[in-house]
Amino acid sequence: MAEIKPQYSIQAVDIHKTYDTGTAKVPALKGVNLEIAPGEMVAVMGPSGCGKTTLLNCLSGLDKVDSGEIWLEGKNLATLSDRERTQYRALRMGFVFQVYNLLPVLNAVENVELPLLLAGVKPRAAREQALGALDQVGLRDWARHRPAELSGGQRQRTTIARALVNRPAIVWADEPTGALDSSTADEIMGLMRALNEQEGLTIVLVTHDAHVGAQCGRLISMMDGQIIGDDAQVAEVPQLAGV
Repeated sequence: MAEIKPQYSIQAVDIHKTYDTGTAKVPALKGVNLEIAPGEMVAVMGPSGCGKTTLLNCLSGLDKVDSGEIWLEGKNLATLSDRERTQYRALRMGFVFQVYNLLPVLNAVENVELPLLLAGVKPRAAREQALGALDQVGLRDWARHRPAELSGGQRQRTTIARALVNRPAIVWADEPTGALDSSTADEIMGLMRALNEQEGLTIVLVTHDAHVGAQCGRLISMMDGQIIGDDAQVAEVPQLAGV
């Protein structure tokens, strides 16, 4: 049993993960140890195939580890049932991905409120919370627009609003700027940094972009399924109007 350190939001202890392709076994994580405090904004960087997305998926409970322990806010993920893990993700986590995963037939506010409705929140309360989340990301005036009517940056802002709507403690972001031009990427990173500082969100962000990584307060470097560097840094935060 690992030593539990309640001062951390996220604690990973000697986690291993291997994928079986049918013809070969590919080790993706090789004894990763990691501790992240509440309110940190952490970038995980490394080349393609280094295990950074696998690490995010395992830490968030989307994927199971082969061995080792993952603790989130004092909860051991291995002791939770599938239903309990799903409920915990719904109540305490938000997710932002490179592919926006917005439903094209729904407008922005309907996309944002959907997780609340699925969690059993009453429609009127869900709508109010969704509008509030869109307001946080500067998109309240675009609430009735469908994804096809939004720019790439606006679609990602909608995705961030959806990640925030349940007022999570932890936000996981996998290449959140990967589909955006550099100017829009800076805008999105400025927004995420502001939310981290103002709301105290713990944000774990996977990226291959060094400029994006430099805008986080801590940089974790991975190679071949292992952490090879872990450095606190002074974040390079763009000064953007309206963020």
